[in-house]
Amino acid sequence: MDFNTQYKVPGASRDPDSDILPALMRQDQRAFAMLMDRHIKSLSAQSAQMLGDVHLAEDITQSVFLKTWQMLPKWQTGNAKLITWMRRVATNMCLDQLRKKKPIYTDSVPERAGTDILQDDHMVSTQQSEQMAAAMGLLPERQKAALTLFYYQDLPQKNCADIMELTVPAFESLLRRSRQALKKSLKESVGPEVRI
Repeated sequence: MDFNTQYKVPGASRDPDSDILPALMRQDQRAFAMLMDRHIKSLSAQSAQMLGDVHLAEDITQSVFLKTWQMLPKWQTGNAKLITWMRRVATNMCLDQLRKKKPIYTDSVPERAGTDILQDDHMVSTQQSEQMAAAMGLLPERQKAALTLFYYQDLPQKNCADIMELTVPAFESLLRRSRQALKKSLKESVGPEVRI
């Protein structure tokens, strides 16, 4: 008896979409609508975090579902979870988009609005979010993907490694390098008081 069989946790590797997989493989439209309801928000959020563009993220998410629909008749159960495959497709599409993306430069800088205390608190929060987004934008694509999957999508390292087609130790190493690069970038732009 091998290790995986001996120490298998019941339901741990079960595909969360196994209840609708047979219907999906027959391309049942109702089952596909259920699949979309289950995963559209998380896939859109993943893509938006990686790309920093909500509209582009929506396009990527639609493309992921289209590729999923086209692939479903050939899906082989027991290998990967369907959502893992979908996240991998989304990650790869985002990485491709980031490689194509060119920086946009502008001469106009928006003015800060208001002096109200609530607005000031909102501006500080917004400024911190913008600094984090800017620092994330400076990272190499794979580092950005690792941070997005692990921290923003809150996925276990094993799932992140599967999505990025890495071993768990390789993903851990990538995540460590990503955090160090992000911390360095934030310190350079904000100052030494940054904690990650």
